[in-house]
Order: sequence, then C-alpha cells, then structure tokens
Amino acid sequence: MSFCAFSEKQLKVLRWWTPRQKTASCDGIICDGAVRSGKTLCMSVSFVSWGMFAFANSSFALCGKTIRSVKRNVVQPLLGILRELGFEVQDTLSSNTFTVSAQGRTNRFFLFGGRDESSAALIQGMTLCGVMFDEAALMPRSFVEQALARCSVEGSKLWFNCNPEYPQHWFCREWVRKTKEKNLYYLHFLMDDNPSLSEKMRQRYRTLYSGTFYDRFVLGKWCANEGLVYPFMSEEAMLFDVPQGEAEEYVISCDYGTVNPASFGLWGRFGGTWYRLDEYYYSSRREGISRTDEEHYDGLCELVGEREISQVVVDPSAASFIEVIRRHGRFRVVPAVNQVLDGIRQTAAALKEGRLRICRCCSDAVREFGLYRWDSSGRDAPVKENDHAMDDIRYFTATVLNGEDDGLIAFASER
Repeated sequence: MSFCAFSEKQLKVLRWWTPRQKTASCDGIICDGAVRSGKTLCMSVSFVSWGMFAFANSSFALCGKTIRSVKRNVVQPLLGILRELGFEVQDTLSSNTFTVSAQGRTNRFFLFGGRDESSAALIQGMTLCGVMFDEAALMPRSFVEQALARCSVEGSKLWFNCNPEYPQHWFCREWVRKTKEKNLYYLHFLMDDNPSLSEKMRQRYRTLYSGTFYDRFVLGKWCANEGLVYPFMSEEAMLFDVPQGEAEEYVISCDYGTVNPASFGLWGRFGGTWYRLDEYYYSSRREGISRTDEEHYDGLCELVGEREISQVVVDPSAASFIEVIRRHGRFRVVPAVNQVLDGIRQTAAALKEGRLRICRCCSDAVREFGLYRWDSSGRDAPVKENDHAMDDIRYFTATVLNGEDDGLIAFASER
C-alpha cells in the first residue's frame, strides 16, 4: 500500500490527542464535511494509535451504520495500514473484533452497526475506553448515546466523522453546534484536504451531485433540502430512446397502490447500463375506477409480454400483491429495499453517472420527475405526492442496481 503525504488537516486529526497539542485536553473530535475528503482514513489510524498510546488490556468500539459498512469502509483498509506501521494485528472479523498489540500492550476493538433503534441493545453493558463513529449522522440517536454512555473509563475520548445532513438533524443540533460546550475539537473537511484524490476525481464528484446533495457532499454544508428532488432530470439530455435489440436481463420494479396509483417499471440491461424501457401506471383517481390485485397482475403480465424476467421487485408493504405474484408462480418476487433517503441518493448518483437511464416513452415517470419535490417544512423527506414512479425507480436502484454486489437475495417460493 502506498501513501501520499498527509494534508495539513489530516495531520491535525492524527496528532490532536498527543500531549504537546493544546487540543489534547479535549474530550473528543468531530470531523464533518465533503465526501472523499480523507476523514475516515486519518481518523481510524489516529483512533487506534491513541488507544494504544493511552491504554492497555482495554476495549474500544468502531461503529458504522452496519457491520458490513464498518468492515468495508473502515476496518479493511485500516488493518493493512496498521501492519505497515509496525502494529501486530490479530484479525478475528468473523466475530466482529480485532486485537492490536505493540510494545507489550494489547487492546481489543469491537465492531458495531447502528442501523436502527434496536441497535442500542447490542452495545449495552460494555465498558469502553473510546468509541469511533463512522458516518455518525446516519445512526439513530439512541445507539450513539448508548455507545457514549459505555465510555466511562477515565481518559476515554469520543471520535465522530460524518457527511452533513439537514440543519435540524439531531447530530448537528446536539453535537456540531455544541462543540465548545462539550469540549470537542472540530474540523471541517473539503475534498481538497484529501491529497490522494486527483483533480480528475474531484471534478467527477462535482458533476455527480446537484442541488442539495452538491451542497452537502461536495461543499460539506449542513443545509435543508428544497425544490425538485431530481432537478437535473428537466434536461432533455437526461432522456433516451429505447435501445435496439434484446436486453441481457430484464427486471420489473413495482410501487403498488389501489387508492393511490400503481407504477411498474420494465428495466433492461444493455452492457453496464439499465434502461427504463416501458411502464405500467394506473391511477384510479384519473381513470375513475379501482383495479383489483389480479387486474394489476394482468397489467404486469402485459408489460412483460414474452420477455424472461429475472425478478420482480415489489414494495415490501404490498403483502397482498406479493402473494398474488407468488401464487401465479411465473415470476420470482423480491421485497424491495425501502430506505427513502439512501435510495434517493443512490438513484440521483446512478442517473448522473449514466448507469440508470429513463426512456422518453415512460411518460408518467418523466411527468413525476418534474413534480417530485422536497418537503418545505424542514423535514429531510420528499412530499408524498407524485412519487409512485419515483418510488418504483428507487426500489429498482436500491435493490437491483446497488444490490448486485451484496451477494444476498430474498424471494418468495411455492409452499
């Protein structure tokens, strides 16, 4: 593994706790700001180095949104760096721990995922000398506060990094705005603070995001969402003709509704790009009559035609429609990943990168792109209107496009 020289801001993270620094008396550190700005790498190295300097035979916690994300984003690159720095590392990641030894000292590092409110119970009862939160703003407050309560050893310190969210987010209100009150060292990162990121890659990230996501992930601002969710989709260049020939794979995504509209998208993969080739969109308000589950299933079959469909991704709350699809036995049905903000981010990035393309013939999806807006009340959520095609597109992105590397798929089968 090769290193660029650390930037000035990264060096501050690496040595803020050392005895000669004025910041050594702080109880913790918060690093926020742009994506790919080098926060996580320098913080994780600093966290372990501090732990080995300050304690022996002690326990620490490394926390991410999920165990998988903390292993992938933090631990896997960290362990190689530690070994190159001369630390002896025993990797027991199958049990979500690793140990580090140096100069007669050994410490244990436990890995935790703070996915939802129930995650707080996982860390309850431990005694920790320090805890690091990677992407703290994506974790539930209850999990973070439970982990902080575990740091009861004299001299323990708290380590946070995150990308910004909306200004009223609990982490912004209670921690970022109260760093002096809580005796924390605060550093704000930009992409320029990552010396290993080339100008070409910086430019790629600048063009990848727009609107609020640009302000948050490129400029590193805690700002409120406003206006259209996908403002760039108003450009004619973002719509495409249906490709010629047969796709390598076909998938259907479904946002199911009876009173609300039902929206199904037909997706085809051509090389590394997925196209929304056609759609079924039925609004009982617009048509003046409701359809049953079986009638919607008939609409699904008409959309599919004679094509071979690898999976039908359905809103997980649509239990009755999932059962209808399962009972007919023609299609493999997959409950969709339904995390709204993550799905919107993933969809925006996929559309901007060209991995996901919308064909002009999908008129209801095109119409909703022009109407789908953020809630102006200050909540970090879209308005629940004109969102049915938007939801089925989000289900496809989160479950199929971004789920291709997960190695896990769930489906219903005949009993």
